[in-house]
Amino acid sequence: MIRMLVIASIVIAALTGIAVVLKWPWQAPVGTETLPPRPVASIIVTDQPPVVQSTPGVIAARIEVALGFQTLGRVTARNVDIGAVVRQGDVLATLNPDDLQGDVRTAQAAVEATQVELRTAQATAERTRALARRNVASTAQLEQAERALATAHAAVQQALSELIRARDAEGFADMKAPFDGVISAVYVNAGAVVSAGEPVIKLSAEEGLEAVIDLPEAALPRVRIGDRYEVWSEYDETDLQAATISQIEPVADAATRTRRIHLAMVNDNSFRLGALIRARPARSRVERWISVPQSAIVRPGDKQKIWIVTRDGAEGTVALRDITAAGPALNGWVVVTSGLASGDEVIIRGIHSLKEGQRVGQSVVP
Repeated sequence: MIRMLVIASIVIAALTGIAVVLKWPWQAPVGTETLPPRPVASIIVTDQPPVVQSTPGVIAARIEVALGFQTLGRVTARNVDIGAVVRQGDVLATLNPDDLQGDVRTAQAAVEATQVELRTAQATAERTRALARRNVASTAQLEQAERALATAHAAVQQALSELIRARDAEGFADMKAPFDGVISAVYVNAGAVVSAGEPVIKLSAEEGLEAVIDLPEAALPRVRIGDRYEVWSEYDETDLQAATISQIEPVADAATRTRRIHLAMVNDNSFRLGALIRARPARSRVERWISVPQSAIVRPGDKQKIWIVTRDGAEGTVALRDITAAGPALNGWVVVTSGLASGDEVIIRGIHSLKEGQRVGQSVVP
């Protein structure tokens, strides 16, 4: 019994020594931080509006006409393609003229038939008048002959009108340009059968170009007719052209839920029809404003806040700051009018897992 107690004492002493040396994990002091501060996805804001704040668009013509034939037929030739420059009176497309020429021949034959009937009615009326003067024909017979003559005259006039209409329709086989312009769209190829009025070609006037952009409903409250904009080519941001809003379409697009905005440019010679452009409010309106991504804004209530990083070397601390936005987000960015200064570091990811005064590590690329 004494021997077993001695052995147990030795084992307990050995285990106690090991625990003291190794310090088991559950013996670590509470609150000790063993991991470095977490990195954050952040950006340094500036007072220059980024390109993503602009809206893409296209150069379009103020006057565009969808041309179609005025009669049913089969397209035998289309003489132009997209981008072709045409002049007023140029033949753009033609229909098969066989049916139209057949209508002309039919109308011509009807005119000849009614003219024969007219000559017969005239001869009958002259004989009846002569017989009536000799009291051989009755008054009723004379009236019947006169009515037949008047009916024959009316039939000839109707046939002549049908002939004129058929000859006009024969001219509809040629689609001619109503004004100088550029072919901006083609809807039908040669060989297709088209109905009267069906669009075949779109013709855009060369003069009077404008920029067209689409804005969401949320951006419309701060857009007015006459507002100044800057327009530039998609591939050259340095060549800025002044423009003003000339029209805001009243009906939204059913597919995109956006409203089309028309921008009248002061100098439209720098752009070609169909060119891709970008547009933004004139720099004088936003030069002192700062834009931040919509994902950086915290809304703990009605007030908008963002997380600001104050750094001391590689590490820093975070703090919430109140801001004032100029309006709803546009293309994922929000314009801030107060609460931010150029050079502030703003966290744009993981904003809902931070605490006031929390230490954070280096900034990483979002």
